[in-house]
Amino acid sequence: MKHPFHTLNARWRRGLLAAGLALAATVPALAADAVQTVLPNGLTVIVKPDHRAPTAVHMLWVRVGSMDEVDGASGVAHVLEHMMFKGSATLKAGEFSRKVAALGGRENAFTSKDYTGYFQQIPVERLEAVMQLEADRFATNQWSDEDFRKELEVVKEERRMRTEDNPHARLGELQNATQFVAHPYRRPIVGWMGDLDSLQPDDARSFWRTWYTPANAAVVVAGDVEPEKVFALAAKYYGGIAHRDLPARKPRPEPAQNGERRVWLKASAEQAVVALSYKVPGLTPQGLLADTPDAQTTDALALMVLDAVLTGYDGARLERALTQDADHVADSADAYYGGMSRGPATFGLSGVPAKGKTVEQVEAALRAEIARVAKEGISQAELERVKAQWVAGAVYGQDSVFNQGRMAGSNWAVGYPLDTQERLIARLRQVTAAQVQAVAAKYFGNDELTVATLVPQPMGAPRSRVAIPGMRH
Repeated sequence: MKHPFHTLNARWRRGLLAAGLALAATVPALAADAVQTVLPNGLTVIVKPDHRAPTAVHMLWVRVGSMDEVDGASGVAHVLEHMMFKGSATLKAGEFSRKVAALGGRENAFTSKDYTGYFQQIPVERLEAVMQLEADRFATNQWSDEDFRKELEVVKEERRMRTEDNPHARLGELQNATQFVAHPYRRPIVGWMGDLDSLQPDDARSFWRTWYTPANAAVVVAGDVEPEKVFALAAKYYGGIAHRDLPARKPRPEPAQNGERRVWLKASAEQAVVALSYKVPGLTPQGLLADTPDAQTTDALALMVLDAVLTGYDGARLERALTQDADHVADSADAYYGGMSRGPATFGLSGVPAKGKTVEQVEAALRAEIARVAKEGISQAELERVKAQWVAGAVYGQDSVFNQGRMAGSNWAVGYPLDTQERLIARLRQVTAAQVQAVAAKYFGNDELTVATLVPQPMGAPRSRVAIPGMRH
């Protein structure tokens, strides 16, 4: 999960600065009117009223993703997401989607490393109908072996199109598999093709029985609703689903990395790419809730600010330094801090070399920008700019009912409190320039770095054996 500013489209960024400067004097109560309850069977229900339009979004979040899979069954969480549309005790394959469309709504689902989500956006008067539909398939999902095999082919084709035919996606997959050796973040969400080839219907059924239980799920409703009415509907349709105990989750900690790792991918592509990923501290729910932030929390917050200083707005440091000079080294450059998740946090830097430039030059330029922050620090103006944008971004994010539900659900799924946005902005406002400089100096050495490089091959040509310095064939 990115910090609040990065949830917004880039086209908003210039306007947000002006708005943020006006709003920055106060921290808005972003979640003050969001409420939640827990049903006797363990299901969490979260309601975020917003009465500006007669619409609602209904979401079911399950705290299970690819990180909960076992070796040999990678991709099963995502395959099960597909199978949830293939029938229940009362619905045939495809009938769920047809009924939602008939109600005037739209629906979809998503799987991540940390969670799986299902949603419907509907006129508010149709809320009860979609709650009944979702509760039914959550509790009684069922389908034939033949339907599973057909849908598995759809998932495999999805992997081919989105990953195997996409050099950038393949590079990211390779980097993850290299950076993590024990933690399940090393596995792709869509699964390895070899695992998909051997996946069986009962693998998905077992995964559903294990993890799709009320104590591991949350219903989130945002929109033109009253909390007590939503709680009553949730009790009516979800409350009768039997409680099942969850299995113990093994921690599976990642061993310490004590040396730089490098991988190369040869693929048909027009331009090279270099991506650097560092293991860094993440922001834990406990750290966010504590009255006084500990060292890890302080560093995680400072890393969020560093990310924003590097690429959080048009003309930020990486863009200015790497892409705007007449003799620019890169056509694009980016940074990313994944600090709010169920698993290990990473800080990434990436760039695409400009014509006539090399990946080595881009890597050196990316490292130089971090080193510059470590040596010289950042200005107070930069610090205030990104803080103002966070406040503005959080406020503008409330314009979308879907975004309100998404933020509430994802925060719950990862273990963060209901008022995470409000707490996070308050904490980020306390970050100092000295703290940002300190994390730039502390976490960007070579020992916990994994570098992945895309080596372009002629488009459509068979793979060639191009020599790469330091790479064994």
